[in-house]
Amino acid sequence: VCNEMGKATLFALESLQARGTLFVAPGEMVYPGMVIGENAKSGDLEVNPVRAKATNNMRTQSKDEKLYLTPPKKFSIEELIGYMSEDEVIEVTPQSVRLRKSELDSGVRERAARAKKKQMDALKKGGKK
Repeated sequence: VCNEMGKATLFALESLQARGTLFVAPGEMVYPGMVIGENAKSGDLEVNPVRAKATNNMRTQSKDEKLYLTPPKKFSIEELIGYMSEDEVIEVTPQSVRLRKSELDSGVRERAARAKKKQMDALKKGGKK
């Protein structure tokens, strides 16, 4: 799940692709709450795909290594309907079809998840009596 607004950079996406499958390509506009890939582990991961490489005036003997990305996974609307979880929505525009969280603010999402977990724990304890 993206946590910054802007254009996705090759530098940031290259480091993120090791964590799972990407759904966006370099140069695509992203915004907080947008699902930009699938985490290899369970659960959501807040990432910054907008991060740019730090530049400085120092020259080094070694050149920058070439960055390679696997092509992003693209979904149709039908595939997204089957893929999405209960806290996600599909955003359809004339230019694109995207998956995003229903609540864009990460703080609100975390509080809602904690409240839901607390409610489920209370139900489990109530059922054991």
